[in-house]
Amino acid sequence: KKFRESLTEGSRIVTAGGIYGKIKKVKETSFIVEIAPNVNITIDKGSVYQAAADAQNDPQAENNKG
Repeated sequence: KKFRESLTEGSRIVTAGGIYGKIKKVKETSFIVEIAPNVNITIDKGSVYQAAADAQNDPQAENNKG
């Protein structure tokens, strides 16, 4: 939950369904995510995870495993 609250426009994420994208807009209960140039989807905030590439660069991500 703390991770999801820290997400901002430009954050790279992966959805629970395995779709990678970049947050374009943060709404109250959802995100608008760009998954390809000019292709945006709306997803629920509860179905978002940190993108694998970003997690590798984040020492905190290692502590959150398990």
